[in-house]
Amino acid sequence: MRRETRNRSKKNNDLSTNIIKYVGISVGILALIVIGLLVYSKNLNDEVKKGSLNSEQLATLMNNTTENSATTEKANSDIGKTVDEALNEYKDSKKEPEENKKIEKADNNENKVSNEETKVNSVQKNKASNSTNVAKQKETPEKKEVKIEKKELNFVKPVEGEILKDFSKDNLVYSETLQEWTTHTGLDIKAEKTTVVKAAEKGVVKSIKNDPRYGLTIVVEHEDGFQTVYANLLTSEFVVENEKVEKGQSLGTVGNTAAFEVADEPHLHFEIIKDSIQVDPKIYLK
Repeated sequence: MRRETRNRSKKNNDLSTNIIKYVGISVGILALIVIGLLVYSKNLNDEVKKGSLNSEQLATLMNNTTENSATTEKANSDIGKTVDEALNEYKDSKKEPEENKKIEKADNNENKVSNEETKVNSVQKNKASNSTNVAKQKETPEKKEVKIEKKELNFVKPVEGEILKDFSKDNLVYSETLQEWTTHTGLDIKAEKTTVVKAAEKGVVKSIKNDPRYGLTIVVEHEDGFQTVYANLLTSEFVVENEKVEKGQSLGTVGNTAAFEVADEPHLHFEIIKDSIQVDPKIYLK
């Protein structure tokens, strides 16, 4: 029982202390609010006083304006004088842009003239350059023609010796081997067997073959549609087909292999062909 009474007394004491605390806090808050209101009202009174003072000052200022009216009239007279000067300056300012416009127009005209002169000069330069180009174009074909010109072929005898039988395409000649009259499409040049046969002009070896009529034969192709034929050979050991040869280069040796001329003395049967037609070698040999 005693314990219960003690606990109850403690609880009552705690409640009383809490109530006292809350009351004290609330009283403090109210005191702060009252103090704030007092400060705010004081500030308002001060601002009202300042406003009244400003109104009084305004009244004094109004009285002073009458005194300063005389001075304002003088100022107005001075301002009137300066207005005329301002008008004159305004007129002058208008004149200056007009003069500037005139100057700008003159500059533009000068620029136009200079531009036209430059255009004329450029046109003249272009014409001159075109004329020079035309002249060069006219000159170049002549130079090309000079380059295109080819040297005439100068054939030489492939072997040195007496001519046993001339070229005779239109007239018949007698063949000892065939025992009849027939044409002859080349020159028969007398030479001993194994005599070296040389190229009459530079060219390319077109073919090396055994002809049934003229025996072992070498054909060399030259420029301008020319060909030379070397027949009745013993050998062709110095060249092969498609080989480039120079004038005077060894081709083969003289033999006696031509079936149509076997009864004749050892010789070289030599022909010149121009555009697939046999021609007289004597015309081209030098």
